[in-house]
Amino acid sequence: MQQKIYWIDNLRAVACLMVIVIHTTTWYITGPMAVTGLSWDVANLLNSASRVCVPLFFMISGYLFFGERSAQGRHLLRIVLCLLFYSAVALAYITWLTPISEGRSLLKLLQRPVFYHLWFFFAIIGIYLLSPLIQVKSVAPRYVAILVIVLAVLANPNTVSQSLGPFHWLPVNLYVSGDSIYYLLYALLGRAIGCMQTDKRSISWLAGLGFVACVIGIALGTKQMLKINGAFNDTWYLYCGPLVFIAAISLLILFKNTLNQRALPGLATLSRYSLPIYGFHALFIHFLRTHHYDDMSRPWLDLPWVMGVTLIGSLLLAMGLQRVDKRHLVS
Repeated sequence: MQQKIYWIDNLRAVACLMVIVIHTTTWYITGPMAVTGLSWDVANLLNSASRVCVPLFFMISGYLFFGERSAQGRHLLRIVLCLLFYSAVALAYITWLTPISEGRSLLKLLQRPVFYHLWFFFAIIGIYLLSPLIQVKSVAPRYVAILVIVLAVLANPNTVSQSLGPFHWLPVNLYVSGDSIYYLLYALLGRAIGCMQTDKRSISWLAGLGFVACVIGIALGTKQMLKINGAFNDTWYLYCGPLVFIAAISLLILFKNTLNQRALPGLATLSRYSLPIYGFHALFIHFLRTHHYDDMSRPWLDLPWVMGVTLIGSLLLAMGLQRVDKRHLVS
């Protein structure tokens, strides 16, 4: 079990870093008229490679809580307290450091998060509530492959529509709709794949190549949509999209097979503080971007600067919070 914990720690840390990459590069991606050419392409590639971050968090939760062990009341309480605490922090930031209306944020508190990144806490509550009802059985790899092909690709409402003349053949309508069912599917597959015997070199190579191929597909698809629409389109970026789905599975298998001996020093630290880092990071990025402490005209300096300040600042706040929060209720 310790070996499995190691790869989970490493994967959680990398997913945490990917969240920062996504929210840092999004300012380039959604403004193609301001940042064009090679800069846009690099930001697009980095963002595409990081789209698996949120799916990985769901898969990790599924691995931990969809087996013999299920989420308990204390786990659910912790998520609710995190939602309340980081919403309060975000609300304080909005009130003191932005022109955004805090009143509107409060009125919509139960419909959408106070700050955009906090939506994850809403989504994971459902996974935790279902946890005591679910214990994933051991299944054959062939079954998982068929499940992914059918539900994540052929019947995925996020799959790009395909027609042959007047005949519409993709996606197939199996009445699978809504992101929540895909978040649940991520959690189910996290447990199912996490318990499989996948430690073969050929499988690792296949997973690595699959991840790279999906990232290239996401990046090229996003650029193509930009050319067609004349503006950014998130069709290929969606967390529940087919290529993101396959990329997340591929990366989970790769980490499980190759990083299961020990938690790497830097990643071990990030994994330990990943929750508060997630809670704080978006505020740093927003502050740097909106108060002009960045320089998007020089992306090769701007991206490392914003990512570095965000990571270090969030990590320092996380360490300080854990000193105060001895029971780790929100850290």
